[in-house]
Amino acid sequence: MAKTNCWESKKCGREPGGSKTTELGICSAATEKKLDGINHGSKGGRSCWAIAGTLCGGKTQGSYAAKLASCMSCEFYKNVQAEEKGDIVRSQEILKLLGH
Repeated sequence: MAKTNCWESKKCGREPGGSKTTELGICSAATEKKLDGINHGSKGGRSCWAIAGTLCGGKTQGSYAAKLASCMSCEFYKNVQAEEKGDIVRSQEILKLLGH
């Protein structure tokens, strides 16, 4: 089974060339080069919960600390956790890669 990125799973249309980029802009998860390959994703596509400025529930989300609770209840987040199991790159490591 192929591992999907958040924009593929959520069908938000905010990836480069996506259907909603004119209206909502390109998502920071879809362009975050520092996280390319993390949790087997493209750019920040499988570590979106640690990236500021992602769109969830129709609203742009803020910092990691501000959005963590909503991300932990997200089905995509839960799926990545289950798929990666013991090999998952944890949030603390992702934040370090982002320079936080």
